[in-house]
Amino acid sequence: MNSFNTINKKNETMKSRERVIRTINHQSVDRMPIDLGVHYSTGISAFAYWNLRKYLGLTTEHIDIPDMSQFLARVDDDILERFHCDCKLLNPGWAKTKLWNPRGEYNFNIPATAKLKLQGDNSWGYGEGMAKMPQGGFFFDGSFPVFEDQTEDEMIKRYAKEAERIYKETDYYTMFIGYHAYFKCDDIDWQCKMITDPEEIIEENERIHKAQIKSVTKVIKTMGNNIQAIAINSDLGSQNGPLCRPTLYDDLCAPYVKKFCDFVHQNSDLKIFIHSCGSIKPFIPTLIDCGVDIFNPVQISARDMDPEELKREFGAKATFWGGGCNTQQVLNSGTVKDVENNVRQLIKILKPGGGFVFNQVHNIMGDIKPENIVAMLDTAYEESFF
Repeated sequence: MNSFNTINKKNETMKSRERVIRTINHQSVDRMPIDLGVHYSTGISAFAYWNLRKYLGLTTEHIDIPDMSQFLARVDDDILERFHCDCKLLNPGWAKTKLWNPRGEYNFNIPATAKLKLQGDNSWGYGEGMAKMPQGGFFFDGSFPVFEDQTEDEMIKRYAKEAERIYKETDYYTMFIGYHAYFKCDDIDWQCKMITDPEEIIEENERIHKAQIKSVTKVIKTMGNNIQAIAINSDLGSQNGPLCRPTLYDDLCAPYVKKFCDFVHQNSDLKIFIHSCGSIKPFIPTLIDCGVDIFNPVQISARDMDPEELKREFGAKATFWGGGCNTQQVLNSGTVKDVENNVRQLIKILKPGGGFVFNQVHNIMGDIKPENIVAMLDTAYEESFF
């Protein structure tokens, strides 16, 4: 462990959960919180995680995969502690697992019901025309079926039990993930209907909203204060701009986001965390008015997502969860020094005044060097104190 980590640890005066809650509320804290893997878009590829553990001299024998499509690793407590992370993924794991060796030394625990087959082109595939990992790839293209047969009520009970364990046995901050933010970013026909058949969009969002309110009511009732946030998810931007006209979004989608946020806020102390990739700046004022508290991944490398402008315009009203390291242009190809400088520069912009939880922009990809990951997280901790 680096010497500054040992020294600064003595300066911590808060527990992790308190630190994150106070940061989101823009209250004073001892240091900026750090996250690695509380959400399926703030984590790390299983391949990069395996390499990181080996680099640090830690065992690679029990790496769990909670997200098969993106092929993300569950970040274990030893890594969370090593890098002073304050958050933990709420996922109880698969009921039964098996060991899978995609190539070389890599071995991962995947759901026992996953039937992966090596294809003629040396890719790994699941089912006819479904999920596929190319030869030498790091994640799957396409979709997987549900690997476990359980009702929503059974799933919520399992997650509630894990939430209680995290709350009582650890100091980590966690959240429930899984709600739609009323915009279908992966359906171009749906987006076209926003113009041609807006009444259909309204009808569908009404149906989605009724189902989500019914579900989140159960989450609030069963999990209570054992969780601290609810995550909603819909990418609203591409690399170069919004995926739809903001005025259309205001008319057809935002009213349902507001209804959902209002319900959660009126019936609990939970915050609303939105995951929305890309160039989304035109939507941020509307989302804040709707009641969104936290924005992720803060894609600073996208058009009109300058971190200084975002902090200046919205930093007092919202929390930025991410944007602490440029994954597209620095973490992936820069030197250790480049990574350290990038992290310091971004923290200098985003940390002042609170409302910032450190995380890189989206997940750490499979080919990222462990040296760069260590540099990013160690520098974040070094620069985290106020």
